[in-house]
Amino acid sequence: MSTEPTGELPSRTVLLAAPRSFCAGVERAIHAVERLLDAPGRRAPVYVRKQIVHNTHVVAGLAARGAVFVEELDAVPEGATVVFSAHGVSPEVREQARERGLTVVDATCPLVTKVHSEARRFAARGDTVVLIGHAGHEEVEGTLGEAPQAMLLVETAEQAAGLEVADPSRVSYLTQTTLAVDETAGVVRALRGRFPLLQSPPGDDICYATTNRQLAVEAVADRADLVLVVGSANSSNSVRMVEVVRRGGTQAHLIDDASGIDPAWLAGARVIGLSAGASAPPELVAGVIEALGAHGAVTVEELTTTVEDVNFAPPAPVRDPS
Repeated sequence: MSTEPTGELPSRTVLLAAPRSFCAGVERAIHAVERLLDAPGRRAPVYVRKQIVHNTHVVAGLAARGAVFVEELDAVPEGATVVFSAHGVSPEVREQARERGLTVVDATCPLVTKVHSEARRFAARGDTVVLIGHAGHEEVEGTLGEAPQAMLLVETAEQAAGLEVADPSRVSYLTQTTLAVDETAGVVRALRGRFPLLQSPPGDDICYATTNRQLAVEAVADRADLVLVVGSANSSNSVRMVEVVRRGGTQAHLIDDASGIDPAWLAGARVIGLSAGASAPPELVAGVIEALGAHGAVTVEELTTTVEDVNFAPPAPVRDPS
């Protein structure tokens, strides 16, 4: 691995983007698993379908405490307790859980549930519903499952411009909650050019946390020589943050934790922007700052673009009785 030149280590500013790290939906999902694991007298395993959130450290930490992560419900014993991840599931998965007699704790983010509700409503009124999102993502699979006969997935503006539907006068769109705001706007413009009567969701489907973190990291990038985003490679919102910075012309890298820093990236970087995706634990950010300190004196500044005060109630099965 490349290293910086020997001699006196440089002094740097680490410019922290705020908001960063956990959002309300992620905290709600993680706490749901933690409450089940901490339940007095618990003897049976707590199963979680898929990763509860897309972060390797979160999943490893919960697994170390006894959570059992499975890909599909056929790996869960009949009658056991299973947690649905923050990304949501399709009605088909819910039916499978009922058939197996599973006790379900649904940790789907309420903002994903909102998109599911819109999909059902738009399909029920006879629309072709275009879902803007990334194929294969768990959130997309769950949303498509709400009305598979009426929904089409579009990933790019080029796909949108060439889309064919049965009735061009009855088309609506929804989006995955973790997309890049600027790219999604381009896809919507292409859809509107193709279908002038296109109907929008009543409010933005890209969630507040995704939008806020993109705006914050953009603000940091305007002053930085390099931006580091803490998050796992399968975290859509984290990957989008890196892409947004790069489109603005600033070098950016996604790292799972401090061990992912390549010292070669630091050469010539006197201001390093630092943020974290909505599923990345805050302590990983502190670890990156500590690691950067090994490469020279570090002054930490925080740039706040907005303050988040969103909270979601826990899933009903793990709420305090009071």
